Amino acid sequence: MKMSDINEELDQMIPLPETFHDQDRLYYSIGETAQIFQVPVSTIRFWSNEFSHYLKPRTNKKGNRFFSKNDISILRTIYYLTRVKGHSLQKAKEAMRDNLIGEADNATIVASLLEIKGILLRFLKILDEK
Repeated sequence: MKMSDINEELDQMIPLPETFHDQDRLYYSIGETAQIFQVPVSTIRFWSNEFSHYLKPRTNKKGNRFFSKNDISILRTIYYLTRVKGHSLQKAKEAMRDNLIGEADNATIVASLLEIKGILLRFLKILDEK
């Protein structure tokens, strides 16, 4: 199954918050991320540790995790593979390794470009105000 097929199915099962498409919103706390997936925070933390090759949440000085839109997209895939399809963690890791290497690289590039776009739009807004 391709990532685009998985994402279409997930859009129906796990609707993303309205702020997900907001260019000003770049990160979500671990609590907000857990609410999106309707799982405990400990599950998100566990997935973050188990799939650390794919997930790169930012952390603040206190160690709190903040997930980018790309991280949330990857978490949706992990959710799909483990909770919907019932794969073990090992099978989910294998599926992601086999199917997502190219997709993950592309998704990372796109997410980075979206973050840069958001920053540039904020600068533009500041310049327009002056």
